[in-house]
Amino acid sequence: GVAAVTQSELAMARPGQADDLADYINRFAEDSSTFTRYHSTRWSEASIDRHEAFLRARLDELMRLDLEPLPSTARIDAVLLRNDIRGDIARLQLGRRQLADMADLLSVRTIIVPLEEARWKTNPPHVIEPRAAADELARIPGLVKTVRERVEAWRRLAPDEKSRAGASGADGPLAVDAVTAQRAAGALSSLSATLRTWYDGRNAYEPGFGWWCSKPYGEAQKAIDDFAKFLREDIAGVKGKPDDPLIGDPIGREALLAELRNECVAATPEELIEIGEREMAWCIEQARAAARAMGFYEGGGDWKAALAKVKEDTAPAGEQGAYVIGVAREAIDFVKRRDLVTVPPMCESYWKPSMLSAESQRTLPFAVYFPQAIGIASPTDGMAHDDKVMSMRGNNRRFTRIVVPHELIPGHHLQSFYAAREKPYRRRFSTPFYVEGWALYWEMKLWDLSEPASLDTVPAAAPSADPWAKSPEDRLGMLFWRMHRCARITVSLKFHLGEMSPKQMIDYLMENVGHERANATAEVRRYIGGDYGPLYQAGYMIGGKQLRALHAELVPARMTEKQFNDAVLRCGPIPIELVRAELLGADGPALTLESEASWRFR
Repeated sequence: GVAAVTQSELAMARPGQADDLADYINRFAEDSSTFTRYHSTRWSEASIDRHEAFLRARLDELMRLDLEPLPSTARIDAVLLRNDIRGDIARLQLGRRQLADMADLLSVRTIIVPLEEARWKTNPPHVIEPRAAADELARIPGLVKTVRERVEAWRRLAPDEKSRAGASGADGPLAVDAVTAQRAAGALSSLSATLRTWYDGRNAYEPGFGWWCSKPYGEAQKAIDDFAKFLREDIAGVKGKPDDPLIGDPIGREALLAELRNECVAATPEELIEIGEREMAWCIEQARAAARAMGFYEGGGDWKAALAKVKEDTAPAGEQGAYVIGVAREAIDFVKRRDLVTVPPMCESYWKPSMLSAESQRTLPFAVYFPQAIGIASPTDGMAHDDKVMSMRGNNRRFTRIVVPHELIPGHHLQSFYAAREKPYRRRFSTPFYVEGWALYWEMKLWDLSEPASLDTVPAAAPSADPWAKSPEDRLGMLFWRMHRCARITVSLKFHLGEMSPKQMIDYLMENVGHERANATAEVRRYIGGDYGPLYQAGYMIGGKQLRALHAELVPARMTEKQFNDAVLRCGPIPIELVRAELLGADGPALTLESEASWRFR
């Protein structure tokens, strides 16, 4: 069951006025950080239970708030906080299920966690004496040996024997798949670090502690670290080499639905995949038209051959940084000249280029935004020759021409500048459907504001006398990235649904988008590596389409182009359905703490 939470952990004033909501959110954020910093030991059922109890108590408190007298902005804030807490609870529950899957592999946690948590106790102090601590440490190698022998026994079984050994009991062969092995290896490394913190926190300060504990501590650490290495390398096959298998941790359909609910997206994973496939079909038709305009007529427009030609148009070695800076200045001048959005002078001036290392490019093969900086992917002297060529081809001039405004202005840099100054407390609720959706919305807008006269299949927008894309090659570069965002929906969601393996994801990106293998591999490694949420990759195209739908609803009926773009920036990085509620104000939905996503933006 969920552990009790003390009254002292719950004490916090409830909001009573509209202007209390921002302070209430800030106080909750600090209380939550205080709680998690203290209960910092991972892979403990008790810690998970206690954290969930803390969050549920705060959620119950919030749900008693009467939103009726509050203005729409405060109602939005209340719904944002509800979703945030609810999402944290769902992720804790997923963590509990994952821990249960690894319970036998992490038996050492029953020793390590109590040792470390006893060190924190101050009311009343609780100290495990050195002799007793040494006795506990001395048990760890035996626990590790037992579970390792069970895993190795499973590996030795023939396939038909494995099917009969499923119910072999707690002491029989232990089946471990690659996903669980890699997750458990990471958990063991975390537990090893916790044990090191515990030992270092006592050894230098307590006479006699090292006499008892140094030897069993060293043996315990070696046993844990060797077992983690065994799981990672022998079971998962991950040995730190370029040809290592890519292994992720799919969360499943129910967890995806919970994430969508808290992101205020009224759609199922399957519906989002359908949107991605429909948008991909549109992109391919446009790519064929661009290919025909470039002289590639075979098959109605051989866009892959045309794309191969575009990839050869690269900045000379060593000049990619200068090219990026030039495109950035051009993009800033473009949106200012057309009066599309307000660009504050400090935002325009205070950013810098930063070259990405060869190691960084293993997961970031293209340009990326850092706070006040654009990371530039370009070959380094230490790369293998083929990798240098692929880096240049993947960051050719035409691709880079649309990547730069995506990352800087009017994309992420402008967005980040506003988010830090307009309702900054809302950064806690940041969602990829806004953050990446905003940047993709601008890619789509720059497409609309380009000259289509050279193509025989054109968007509905009128031709522009001041285009961003000045040639079919430019447009094909834009379409490459748009296809890439469509593909991200398909591969990431199908991965988490258990319908696509990492290898299939790589093949899909190469076949359907035209990626270089090294770049496709780097992309997939990033998608499944755990550093991004399961909906992050879908957030680009879906968020962009949400903003396009909202734009069509409000411009020009209620506001000008610039007013709309500025208003979206002032809302902060929140779900687009709630951006819509804020921009509609009194004409929007009457939000309550029972409200769920309902806007069918498609």
